[in-house]
Amino acid sequence: MDPYLIQVNGHGDHAPMLDVHLKTNGNSISLGKVKGRKPRWAVRASEMSKKTFNPVRAIVDSMKVEPNPKKAMISLSLGDPTVFGNLPTNDEVTRAVKEVLDSGRYNGYAPSVGYQSCREAVAAYYNCPEAPLEAQDVILTSGCSQAIELALAVLANPGQNILVPRPGFSLYKTLALSMGIEVKLYNLLPEKAWEIDLKHLESLVDEKTACLIVNNPSNPCGSVFSKSHLQKILAVASRQCVPILADEIYGDMVFADCKYEPIATLSTNVPILSCGGLAKRWLVPGWRMGWILIHDRRDIFGNEIRDGLLRLSQRILGPCTIVQGALERILHRTPPEFYHNTLSILKSNADLCYAALSAIPGLQPVRPAGAMYLMVGIEMEHFPEFENDVEFTERLISEQSVFCLPATCFEYPNFFRVVITVPEEMILEACSRIQEFCEMHYQGAEGAQDLECDK
Repeated sequence: MDPYLIQVNGHGDHAPMLDVHLKTNGNSISLGKVKGRKPRWAVRASEMSKKTFNPVRAIVDSMKVEPNPKKAMISLSLGDPTVFGNLPTNDEVTRAVKEVLDSGRYNGYAPSVGYQSCREAVAAYYNCPEAPLEAQDVILTSGCSQAIELALAVLANPGQNILVPRPGFSLYKTLALSMGIEVKLYNLLPEKAWEIDLKHLESLVDEKTACLIVNNPSNPCGSVFSKSHLQKILAVASRQCVPILADEIYGDMVFADCKYEPIATLSTNVPILSCGGLAKRWLVPGWRMGWILIHDRRDIFGNEIRDGLLRLSQRILGPCTIVQGALERILHRTPPEFYHNTLSILKSNADLCYAALSAIPGLQPVRPAGAMYLMVGIEMEHFPEFENDVEFTERLISEQSVFCLPATCFEYPNFFRVVITVPEEMILEACSRIQEFCEMHYQGAEGAQDLECDK
């Protein structure tokens, strides 16, 4: 005889309630009424996916504007230095990857934080007396974007807030909101070459502030903070006991008359997670190789943050092993003239663009000092037929086939961003078309008033 028997007393073919009895050795135990389940499809997108929002894509996709068919399209919108083929990576970089691929030694899984030898190579490249690094201080990631994601995920919980620059890279907000983290925007000052409004920054800190994001050199501004300004930022972080997430993907991409200071080299006590990668300086964004450098000389992060980063990195199996295998050679054997030549091209384009746009009534470009961008203010009162920067840039596409990103994408309306990685002749042609566009629509003070009255 079976040691137990389940007896179900139902009514009809699909009883809404089942009366369940469990019999063991002749004794019956009633489990009471159990709700029946009629299977049905109910597949819904997750809350995280619903909270994920990319403002750049949302704005650009909604523009739906056709370029002028009589003029070839010039796109100054995408921060990818490889698009036009005028900025190839160095041959040494390419050879390094080819040799690793041919060796067949890097086809398997790597540790989630990266191969030890590769972490050692990154640590050696960035190590300095002011900010010492060892392999254990390096986490390799799938591009700088994943480095930022892991850093945010380890520092902030849902319900906490982070401090983000305005204007600033849209990914910070996209990632934070998807994680249930509030974003507080601190202002950058165009009249001070996009320095941080330090009083405004400090006023935003509260007991729920998890970290401060500092992006230097800046996307979208092309600005580079001075040593003294970085020290003032660190003083705010130190007073408020707020760690820093440093987005330094454009580190060392500064023009000859400027100096780049990694913020960790100036910090004596503020713990910093510095995010970087190969994408921009080595001109290979598609290779998806990034890293987090852990700077924690006062042991404020301690083992908890390091262990947290390790666990988070285990959600995927680390960055591309082929590129990892080539890292040491890429970092230590790329010739200095490659970096110099790239920066010379960017500086020349920046100067040409700044000079041309400065001469156009109604535009106020801010001179960049590095990275791959410059921001241009629009004196909207002189273009009264346009409501905002989105309408301005839409019409620039439809009339002149020049595509610049409206700075509403970066939480900073009435500006637009220009990418300066395109060939020189394209920069000159684009600026010429922008001048023609502005001359067509510019209204002086009286003209603008008359148009406003007609409305």
